[in-house]
Amino acid sequence: MVDFLMENCRIFTADELRDSEILIQFPNFSNVEPTIANQRTINLKSFPESKESYAKGFQVVQNNLKAGNSYLVNYTCKTQIDINLSLEEIFHLSKAKYKVLCKDEFVFFSPETFIEIRDQKIYTHPMKGTIDAAVPNAAAVLKNDIKEKAEHYTVVDLLRNDLSMVADEVTLDEFQRIDYLRTQQKNLYAMSSEISGILKPEFQNKIGSIMSTLLPAGSILGAPKSRTLDIILQAENFARGFYTGVCGWFDGSGLDSCVMIRFIEKENGKFYFKSGGGITHLSKLADEYQEMKNKIYVPIH
Repeated sequence: MVDFLMENCRIFTADELRDSEILIQFPNFSNVEPTIANQRTINLKSFPESKESYAKGFQVVQNNLKAGNSYLVNYTCKTQIDINLSLEEIFHLSKAKYKVLCKDEFVFFSPETFIEIRDQKIYTHPMKGTIDAAVPNAAAVLKNDIKEKAEHYTVVDLLRNDLSMVADEVTLDEFQRIDYLRTQQKNLYAMSSEISGILKPEFQNKIGSIMSTLLPAGSILGAPKSRTLDIILQAENFARGFYTGVCGWFDGSGLDSCVMIRFIEKENGKFYFKSGGGITHLSKLADEYQEMKNKIYVPIH
């Protein structure tokens, strides 16, 4: 588990996880005993920053985009929430491809794969672009929206280039797949693609080298990476910490990992939800502010 700035890394063996206060549910690994969670009604209320406050960071991003310092910036916010569930209850009740609980610290329920490695082949699944599923013809609207397409194309191109640093024969296997994300508050459609390649000999079975080469994850950073990171640190008014970092499970030959998004953190007894989205020169303040708020949800239904 590596944080956004790659300053903190936590590594556990399977034996250590059995006795730790970290709970994990991945598609092919879990240290949680199968249980039937008691369904509960969720009461979730968020207190997002004002549009005027959001606009300050948004303008920093736009100024840099117009100056040619970046093509895409993933701008995120920290929002206080009230919810009638504990972090542990959220972990057990939520439904997501990847779930991790660090007790009394944070929980996340991520739909986004970072990289997978199987038989010396590496895969990545950039997820970029969302829309309210209630919009008429929402999936088609999302795939054809000029701004969302530009954002998705940029991330796909970025990750294809990233993968080429550790792999040969990099190909785009699937483009603009639409996934349905169901929540009790608001259902969403999200757009993903799949890119794959064959690991270069010097990277085979070297997970640390692969991660240090590919991180931070392009889908939650932007392009070009180094300059965009500077813009994010200037625009955002909070420390991301483990939010938008990467968490993975390595079994000795295969790796499955995810981007740590859909993230709730506990701080001084209060809960905070971290969310955001990609900003391009086509982005509109009102739309991006609404998207940040739309992503404040828990997948319990």
